[in-house]
Amino acid sequence: MSAPPLLGPQTVLRHRPGILFRDLAGEAVLLDPQAGLYFGLNEVGTRAWNLLGPGAALGAVHATLAAEYDASPERIWEDLVALAGELIARRLAEVP
Repeated sequence: MSAPPLLGPQTVLRHRPGILFRDLAGEAVLLDPQAGLYFGLNEVGTRAWNLLGPGAALGAVHATLAAEYDASPERIWEDLVALAGELIARRLAEVP
């Protein structure tokens, strides 16, 4: 597995084609049917995934999450970058 690229506010991230998504009462499961990989998302991760859609800058996703959740902007950014790195590493999302 290659290292994820350096992620910043201008980095655009999008869902990889073929990744399946199932919302389960605010949380979600992602499935890569080719790899047989399941990945669970909590409520905030699910919201971030939905905001990414076909492609969104991490800075825009961060701004929305910071407005919607009661946590410091720094903590939200750290968690978002960690999630983005994990999604890239597991080949569920990609930098176009």
